[in-house]
Amino acid sequence: MSIPSEATLEEEEDEEEPQQERNPEPSHHPTAPSDELFDISTTVDPGYIISLIRQLLPPDVRNCNKSRGVNACDPSTQGSEAEGREESAVLVSQNGLLNYHNSEIEAMDTVEFTGQDEGDDGSLEKQGETAGKDTREDCGCILWDLAASKTHAEFMVENLALDVLLANLMVPQSVRVTEITLGIIGNLACHEVSRKHIASTNGLIEVIVDQLFLDDAPCLCEAYRVLTLGLQGCGCNAWAEALGPENILSRVLWVAENTLNPQLIEKSVGLLLAILQSEQEVVASLLPRLMQLGLPGLLVNLLTSEMSKLAGERVPERYSILGLILQTIEALSVIDDYSQEVSSNAELFRLLIDLVKFPDKIEVANSCVTAAILIANILTDVVDPALEISQEARSAIWSVIARLLVQVQVTLMSSSSLHQYVSVFLSKSEVIEDELLDPLDSCKDAAKLSARTTAVSFYTSLLNYSK
Repeated sequence: MSIPSEATLEEEEDEEEPQQERNPEPSHHPTAPSDELFDISTTVDPGYIISLIRQLLPPDVRNCNKSRGVNACDPSTQGSEAEGREESAVLVSQNGLLNYHNSEIEAMDTVEFTGQDEGDDGSLEKQGETAGKDTREDCGCILWDLAASKTHAEFMVENLALDVLLANLMVPQSVRVTEITLGIIGNLACHEVSRKHIASTNGLIEVIVDQLFLDDAPCLCEAYRVLTLGLQGCGCNAWAEALGPENILSRVLWVAENTLNPQLIEKSVGLLLAILQSEQEVVASLLPRLMQLGLPGLLVNLLTSEMSKLAGERVPERYSILGLILQTIEALSVIDDYSQEVSSNAELFRLLIDLVKFPDKIEVANSCVTAAILIANILTDVVDPALEISQEARSAIWSVIARLLVQVQVTLMSSSSLHQYVSVFLSKSEVIEDELLDPLDSCKDAAKLSARTTAVSFYTSLLNYSK
């Protein structure tokens, strides 16, 4: 038997290499079938997101799934209190989240103690409950952050996150877990696709509305945020219907008027603004009831409170609250059937005047602009301004005009801008003449007289310069 030479062996090896390239051997870990791959482009492992969702399941639901037995989930053994949670547990289990096979991912197990050792008086069980609670909160906070991304949000709702969140809201738990749950829903509601999923999840909107009766400020802030987002865009009618009962609207107004938490004030007023700026059907459904419950008076009271704080404390964190209240009043002032409720309120007009005359306007510039718009809206509703506007209001209007005109530099204006200014004043020349013939005799404040004098002086110089 002849032994092949080294050259012959090298030639045979060279011939085998192309064949191996054409017919590669099966790898130890073959690629998963296409129907088992996650169709998601993200740097976060989709399996990790699913494991977080599973960790957020309420303990009762997790135990129900683990036991696989009838007794563990039998309402007859747990009473009527368990009916809602068992229905949610069955829903989640049937949809396959608890038995997710395709990803072959096991959830991160929490430390669980059964407390079967009778000598420890259940101390291990308490430790296990604490550990499980901390794990749920940590996983919930991560999901809260991930839900801010549109891609992650859509992936979460496609993998039954909303059913898990609903199950959390239907069982007694800590206020922190409730806040996290509502926070996740709030971030999901920021995206149109996931917001539609929220609206279509049976019972979820109603359970969210029920959270308005909690006494915890952070939970209420998140609940108001979710409802505000729900009233924006398509599908808002379902949210409006859930908010419709009188006890719900009364609660919304009561919290806005009685809370001392600045963030909660802002969120509650934001919900009222969202109602006024929502679709016509929502406004027609909710606004009449809100008016009967005293919405205009509430807004004026809130404005009074913020104006008093503005004059004293000067807390920058509250400036946004002031602006939001004014925006809500403005939104109400442009609704035809209810604008008279705003224009006929003398206290509101006085507050607007005080704000326009506020010395440090740069701190609340946006609020001053809104106040000026509100004054204009009120004036358009007044039938006879000469009879119905007080001397105080008239002097305030002159003050606004004077402050605007002193910013105008006539010598630097283009001819077209100058012509526009002159046209406006000429079109109102009769009104200006009537106002000048009716002096502010009853006004003892020299500053108010000075404002009108400044405005008239500019008006005169403007006409002379245009000749």
